[in-house]
Amino acid sequence: MTEDHPACLGCGAPLTRSLIDLGVQPLANSYVPLHAVGHAEPKYPLHARVCDACLLVQVEKVVPPEEIFSDYAYFSSYSDSWVAHVKSYVEMVIQRFALNATSKVIEIASNDGYLLQHVVHAGIPCLGVEPAENVAKAAWAKGVPTDVSFFGRATAERLVEQGHAADLVICKNVLAHVPDINDFVAGIAILLKPEAVHTVEFPHLLNLIEKTQFDTIYHEHFSYLSLLAVIRLFARHGLRVFDVEEMPTHGGSLRVFACRDGASHARTGSVDRVLDRERSAALDRPEGYSGFEARVKRVREEFTSYLDAARSKGRTILGYGAAAKGNTFLNYCGVTADQIAFVVDRNPVKQNTLLPGSRIPVLAPEALDAAQPADIVILPWNIRDEVAGQLVYLRDRGARFITAIPALSILDCDASANSHNHTAFGS
Repeated sequence: MTEDHPACLGCGAPLTRSLIDLGVQPLANSYVPLHAVGHAEPKYPLHARVCDACLLVQVEKVVPPEEIFSDYAYFSSYSDSWVAHVKSYVEMVIQRFALNATSKVIEIASNDGYLLQHVVHAGIPCLGVEPAENVAKAAWAKGVPTDVSFFGRATAERLVEQGHAADLVICKNVLAHVPDINDFVAGIAILLKPEAVHTVEFPHLLNLIEKTQFDTIYHEHFSYLSLLAVIRLFARHGLRVFDVEEMPTHGGSLRVFACRDGASHARTGSVDRVLDRERSAALDRPEGYSGFEARVKRVREEFTSYLDAARSKGRTILGYGAAAKGNTFLNYCGVTADQIAFVVDRNPVKQNTLLPGSRIPVLAPEALDAAQPADIVILPWNIRDEVAGQLVYLRDRGARFITAIPALSILDCDASANSHNHTAFGS
């Protein structure tokens, strides 16, 4: 690390290349209680950089993880599509890897038991590891045994000593949340039995760049992963990638299958297919990361122009989904409650709070009925179809659905034809 450049979380090289500077922002999940409305929340630089040496994309480690994850507002079970996704995953791994009552499954960052509840129902011994005590209590209520701790080498050694060596270790969208990524992966290697499998899912960096998904950058996401970078990271700790699947979740994700170097799992052709796509997009060299910031600025300009035009016509604009990605987006665009009156969310933990930074109120979804909005901005654009299905009655009354990533899109309804129209821009 130099005086001017932070050190890479992966290899320690100085980070001299910028991907995008999103300014100074509050923590994306630091929802403001109504009693604290007069207090300014802490804000930190949010700057994504690229390591020229190992190609790991990352934000500067400016926030201790205990400030982010010890009391967490995200509960996985409130997304129906995500719960269905993991149920299908559990059914797949049970069959593919012949898991049974003699196996042990461990999930790292197991949240509220959204996934392991399906493992419990299948009669397979399991354990969740979850740092947020408030979320872990919800898992125990589902019958999912949960160890409340941050995961790394020391936790893995303790779990193995307690008899929890695993046949399958699951990480769903957690690797990006890890400040000491080498300690975390070293812990995975310790947990695995000789022929065990580790599966890890993460939003694919290729999609973030190609589809301008800058709103997925926030302080609790320390790294942004390509398969190229993950293979290098895993190899550093004696792990080998043998398969990969491309998933539609979170705007396009990878599900990577890994094992110990000496395990017998054969490498599939899908690994090389994904690597070839990344190389074609120039993700195997530093120059492939240039030009991203200019495209991000165009997204901001499109959205703020839409807001100005819609408000000038007297349209009522509300939001759906108090998602962390939405907070990055709103704060980068400088949006406040003067422009979007309130946002609704199904998660009661977020209701009756204010969004960090923008200070837009968060209400229960029922508030949409009384407000009769003309426009609804769907902040978690990755579940737009799910949200549109839930709110079809409002669309039938003439409401429009707006998303801004990767470009402004307006979904409206022609009542006479009962058809939907997508426009790149509208007032």
